[in-house]
Amino acid sequence: MAHIILAGNTAWGMFNFRQNLMKLLLQQGHVVTVVAPPDEKFEKKIIETGCAFIPVNIESKGTNPISDLLLIRKYFKIYKSLLPDFIFHYTIKPNIYGTLASWLARIPSIAVVTGLGYTFINKGFVGRIALHLYRIAFKVSRQVWFLNEEDCTIFISHRVVRKKKTFVLKGEGINLDHFSGSVSKSSEISFLLASRMLWDKGIGEYYEAAKILKKDHHNVIFNLLGPHGIDNPKAISEEQINQWHAEGILNYLGETDDIKPFINSASAIVLPSYREGISRVLLEAAAMEKPVITTDVVGCRDIVIDNVTGFICEPKNAQSLAEAMLKIIYLDKKDIEKMGKKGREFVQKEFSDEVVLRKYSETLGFVTNRVLNNTF
Repeated sequence: MAHIILAGNTAWGMFNFRQNLMKLLLQQGHVVTVVAPPDEKFEKKIIETGCAFIPVNIESKGTNPISDLLLIRKYFKIYKSLLPDFIFHYTIKPNIYGTLASWLARIPSIAVVTGLGYTFINKGFVGRIALHLYRIAFKVSRQVWFLNEEDCTIFISHRVVRKKKTFVLKGEGINLDHFSGSVSKSSEISFLLASRMLWDKGIGEYYEAAKILKKDHHNVIFNLLGPHGIDNPKAISEEQINQWHAEGILNYLGETDDIKPFINSASAIVLPSYREGISRVLLEAAAMEKPVITTDVVGCRDIVIDNVTGFICEPKNAQSLAEAMLKIIYLDKKDIEKMGKKGREFVQKEFSDEVVLRKYSETLGFVTNRVLNNTF
């Protein structure tokens, strides 16, 4: 079988979003190496799956051309030393610089676009540069995969990639056995926003909406969960989070390795993001039979059937978000449970591991067979 490299911008993301893919590849007899920035905790978890791990430092928000050229060199040295049969690159910098390095090393690769990222949400010079670099890299990538149709259409319309090179997956799968829910015994209404602490996740709007609702619904709880101090231009400072917590508007819970108990204890999960590839936390919440409230944007609206499995609100609009959460507050508990069950049925049909990994496996079989026969 083949030696396959999976390269991403965090070991955390590679493990949490792609561990089932790793296991699938290993079960099929492939040798798998993960290349990502050093992270002792998640490096260990990746190795425990049976994969090898190679650390590579990435300045995720840096735009220094010298640093980026050095990143190409780092990838090139790894690829030439390991000589894998095929490489999958995830997220912006691996998509661009890893793809260029694999081309220089004469190793075929696929770029998986997991979302457009802040460079596309916040248009400007950096976004234009990113588009140009994508164009260069995707000329030499064998295929470019997307997690939703709209991102794919945007890249094609901007002439970043030719349509015949593209392939669309519906997310990266959700393990329905692992993410299964039970009815919360709490009589309190509580909301949970779980994400990295970034403004682009709509956390500012969540705070403003909570302020609106707290005026008449003092006992409703608005929880916030996830890591701060993120290496990202849109990171929310620890001071800001502490201030919200001190005001008694948002209850900051810190970060966790196991999101399941936090989802299970919530009445509904909220993610007012400005854009996603496919939101992982919304998939997890729906799989655990929780209604979801999210914005009418790519990668979020795909996961909710409005008024059936949750509610959709306007992006960057705290009042619209507050009105959506108010619907949950006024719902009977049995109706909330019914909405959650509908959500799990929807995810099971469209986004389960079984559905997504089957598509992955079919494509991988085609790719690896052609690689090994020198026809790809």
